[in-house]
Amino acid sequence: MNQTAPLWSPSAEEIAASPMTAFMALAAKASGKPIADYEALHAWSIDDREAFWSLVWDYCDVIGERGERTLIDGDMMPGARFFPDAKLNFAENLLRKTGGSDALVFRGEDKVERRLSWDELRALVSRLQQLFRAHGVKAGDRVAAMMPNMPETIACMLATASIGAIWSSCSPDFGEQGVLDRFGQIEPVLFIAPDGYWYAGKRIDVSAKIAAVLEKMPSVKAAFVVDYLGTANDVAGGIAKAEALDTALAPFAPASLQFERQAFDHPLYILFSSGTTGIPKCIVHSAGGALLQHVKEQRLHAGIGDGDRFFYFTTCGWMMWNWLVSGLASGATLLLYDGSPFYPNGNAIFDFAQAEKMTYFGTSAKFIDSVRKEGLRPIETHDLSSVRVISSTGSPLAPECFRFVYDGIKKDVHLASISGGTDIVSCFVLGVPIKPVWVGEIQGAGLGMAVDVWDDSGNPVRGEKGELVCTRAFPCMPVKFWADPDGSKYKAAYFDRFDNVWCHGDFAEWTEHGGLIIHGRSDATLNPGGVRIGTAEIYNQVEQMEEILEALCIGQTWDDDVRVVLFVRLAEGVVLDEALEKKIRTKIRTGASPRHVPARIVPVDDIPRTKSGKITELAVRDVVHGRPVKNKEALANPEALELYRDIAALQS
Repeated sequence: MNQTAPLWSPSAEEIAASPMTAFMALAAKASGKPIADYEALHAWSIDDREAFWSLVWDYCDVIGERGERTLIDGDMMPGARFFPDAKLNFAENLLRKTGGSDALVFRGEDKVERRLSWDELRALVSRLQQLFRAHGVKAGDRVAAMMPNMPETIACMLATASIGAIWSSCSPDFGEQGVLDRFGQIEPVLFIAPDGYWYAGKRIDVSAKIAAVLEKMPSVKAAFVVDYLGTANDVAGGIAKAEALDTALAPFAPASLQFERQAFDHPLYILFSSGTTGIPKCIVHSAGGALLQHVKEQRLHAGIGDGDRFFYFTTCGWMMWNWLVSGLASGATLLLYDGSPFYPNGNAIFDFAQAEKMTYFGTSAKFIDSVRKEGLRPIETHDLSSVRVISSTGSPLAPECFRFVYDGIKKDVHLASISGGTDIVSCFVLGVPIKPVWVGEIQGAGLGMAVDVWDDSGNPVRGEKGELVCTRAFPCMPVKFWADPDGSKYKAAYFDRFDNVWCHGDFAEWTEHGGLIIHGRSDATLNPGGVRIGTAEIYNQVEQMEEILEALCIGQTWDDDVRVVLFVRLAEGVVLDEALEKKIRTKIRTGASPRHVPARIVPVDDIPRTKSGKITELAVRDVVHGRPVKNKEALANPEALELYRDIAALQS
């Protein structure tokens, strides 16, 4: 990409005021050598990880006992352990601030508006902590939530973490099986759900789903229904084990919070892989790793500090929710939005930004592209003077969307395209506030992250596409996968490709400016609109239908995004007409989620398989995109691939 000038450059004043600059001065002092730019700072953060992560702990004022050692077995992936002697509590670090100013500001479309001060949030967490303990919740227990992005969700997570229990969440639009595929594996003792939610102005009832999930999840001792639509008592009254949360909290008055400090690598979150090759993998993240990585990214890369008004458009089933919540540790007010970002129109989020004086505006690449395609120009209709950073993630941000941010949203803003994932509950590459922004490029690798791009032989490459890897251990690597006693699933997920090197499954490319371009997934995971989706979750639905013998699903690059394409092999005599297409989409929408619904459904006569009988999504995806297929010799029926070439239905 030949570029003559950056889209944006920080001013001398902005560079001088950046926390990154202050940190750089401390790093130079700690290292005893000059560190004059980001490249030198990043190199030091990789070369001396012990000094770097110790400095992050001190600079970000982590609450806890650090202990003597910073890193043991640092050359092992997996196996390295950061701060092995430390003791801390995640919730204690997020609830350090007190007072009457906003901690959380919530909008549920145009239906609900609420605020919680820091003192009110602490009081709610205290009452929840007492409630959870009264139900016997202890360190290591799992608490699962199928919740909207609302204040109670954050408070319940903080109460869970304060005890040392493990939090796991998804959004309420997941189908019954999608919820069970996740939470059924981890056997939660508590389940939290809303009485319903709003989407595109419609009330969505979830009472039947709650009842069905609880019936099939015997580990749950109690369920709490959060009032969002005003019907929590009615919903809870019809479900065994359930109680309205407000009713359950009534006996408990706010009291002094108790924080149980645990080891640095004590489990905090369970997040879920996309279910590409089966039910989703349960990825266990540590309290210390998530905290240290998040405060590093937010204080240094995002410049978030006390008094910032921090927004990310996310659901509770996406790791960006976990990332957003950590903003409390820096004293930022969290701006929460739940529902459709285009209801009642495409200005909804910009209205929110203007009204609440948003300083960090986080969203998806798909949202920016949709605003552009709708012809909206917030730069002319909204006062966004408070916005310092616009951040984009979920899928690669197209070059025209980079330009649109500056042309159509705000001229003087730091556009931070970021990329990482559920696997690390954070970022590998992200914004660098002291560097220019170039069209189509993520500014750089995160501090402490030994990111590189390798070819298939494990050689570093420059200026060409390769696998995104991380060559040295980092604190936010998962602790383990749940129900993976020998660690074999964990090792296979990230370390089978290159020994002792994290292989992330992204196609990436270094640029001449030291930035990176992410070209999408290199595995079979789907990524429509920036939401990672596993093909197995779709198969689980459609292959229950008698009309369908088997199915294969891919993500097709389309219109600067990825769309889901479902190929179906039909039962004898069955025709894919409009009625069957509708039936398939309804089945997927209700059984998995609306995000899983394919954009195209295409009938095929055969589905290619490996000699071991596995369907081969990657080969089909390559054929559809006109790319050569690797390892055809591994296929039992390679001739079937020709059925997928030049399909007319995929050209529009």
